[in-house]
Amino acid sequence: MLETLTVQTTRRAELIDITDRIAAVIRGSDITSGIAVCYVPHTTAGLTIQENADPDVTADILYKLDALVPRDDPRFRHAEGNSDAHIKASLIGSSVTLVVRASALVLGTWQAIYFCEFDGPRSRHVHVKLLRG
Repeated sequence: MLETLTVQTTRRAELIDITDRIAAVIRGSDITSGIAVCYVPHTTAGLTIQENADPDVTADILYKLDALVPRDDPRFRHAEGNSDAHIKASLIGSSVTLVVRASALVLGTWQAIYFCEFDGPRSRHVHVKLLRG
């Protein structure tokens, strides 16, 4: 089963918790045990699993990524002006693999799945592939 979610971002860089949306895909399927592979088909966005209890964690991640890869580095050569977004997406990664048990995601107590936007605002997609196991 493959489901595609649309994520509308509102800022150039942001992390959006999509855990509930992925959990809804699983609940709406007939997969009770297996894995969910979530994939972003964009070169300036990514996915990560991170803490969801304190919003300062996601703010800190964005802060540090900006410090490591500043948007206005004059050495960037890519003509579109979004080299930083490509690099940040590469650092974060384009997919996460999750365990499904009893028709639910198996996550740690404070974990959530975040869509990571680095070149927004845009309309984006997340593919969720469920595999029985």
